[in-house]
Amino acid sequence: MSKLDLKDLALLDHLAKTGAVSATAEALGLSQPSVSIRLGKLREHFNDPLFVRTSLGMEPTPRAAALAPAIQAALALFNGTEGVEPDFDPTSSNRIFRICMTNTGQMVVLARLLNRLAEVAPHVRIEVKDLDPDTPRRLESGEADLAMGFTLSMQAGFHQQKLFTEHYVCLARAGHPRIRRKLTRTQFLEESHVSVITTGTAHWMLDKAIEDAGISRKIALWVPSFLGLEEVIAKTDLVALAPIHLAKLISAHGAVQYFDVPIELPSYLVRQYWHDRYHKDAGCRWLRATAADIFRD
Repeated sequence: MSKLDLKDLALLDHLAKTGAVSATAEALGLSQPSVSIRLGKLREHFNDPLFVRTSLGMEPTPRAAALAPAIQAALALFNGTEGVEPDFDPTSSNRIFRICMTNTGQMVVLARLLNRLAEVAPHVRIEVKDLDPDTPRRLESGEADLAMGFTLSMQAGFHQQKLFTEHYVCLARAGHPRIRRKLTRTQFLEESHVSVITTGTAHWMLDKAIEDAGISRKIALWVPSFLGLEEVIAKTDLVALAPIHLAKLISAHGAVQYFDVPIELPSYLVRQYWHDRYHKDAGCRWLRATAADIFRD
């Protein structure tokens, strides 16, 4: 017997499990004589009896017992069950998930996500990376599990899901000498602004909408992120445009208030993105579902 085929492996596997030639023959759709003939050839091939009759039925020899794990692995491979990923258990997992976010996302999303993880996955940890032009490569290579934000740079091979809708409002300090209950178009034009220029956001779309409206803001300060913006607005008379979810967080402290912008600005969707390579990864599926759930309302 020069070569083994799947029926030979299945025969050895079934015989080890049932201890009966008749049951093995029935399971394989063979006659009992055929099973006996194949078993004889297998004994010659391995130069071992493989199975011997006992009071309990056909019992494997040490040689057959040693072969069993490899036989089961080979059968699982061809049956499509080998390598099937086990279910992800968030209650016991200590996996580190890597998420690409903008600094706005870190301020708006991160606390909510961490609070939810503390409830349902107390040992899971998060490593945050910047959402930047290198993000698609990171998602594809597995260096990052998920990306969150507003971006149009994801191409073929990526999936996306809406998290929430975002739009811009205008921040001003509480007790601003000129802006009280409403921000007028004249005030918007006359006040000095902070311009936040950061990658991975809707900044370009904001600038285009302002340009299309024929408006030129008086920019007194340019900053590369929203981090620290609350302190600047709270302690100066400068105003700044910011996403509504971030504005709500900042204004909750009482030193800053926000107003509707007196010109039409587009809203946009904040999404989560992932690569097709990890679309079926059990842990990544759980993380995406958890992130989506915290913004479902």
